[in-house]
Amino acid sequence: MYEEENIGTATPAEETEFVDETLICKDCGKEFVFTAGEQKFYAEKGFQNKPKACKACRDARKNANKGPREYFTAVCADCGGEARITFQPSGDRPVYCSACFEKRKNAQA
Repeated sequence: MYEEENIGTATPAEETEFVDETLICKDCGKEFVFTAGEQKFYAEKGFQNKPKACKACRDARKNANKGPREYFTAVCADCGGEARITFQPSGDRPVYCSACFEKRKNAQA
């Protein structure tokens, strides 16, 4: 049988040295930096084109179609205070206010 040689196993993203690049946003006209890390990420994902808009304009376009969030009020299962949540509580699971939720999350870590 033939043995395969692993020549050139590095991906193009690993071989290229990336340098921060200043671009102009096509939406707002302001300069923004296309960082070396972002360039490496784009190369790893196979993206061919540089971003044309800054992060703020990309985020604004992405969120433009989203309407305002609807909030619901529930009683916190730990402290009994008011919990504002973005889902309709069903009553079969406990609901926590922001402070109690953070305490529980940090206790698990």
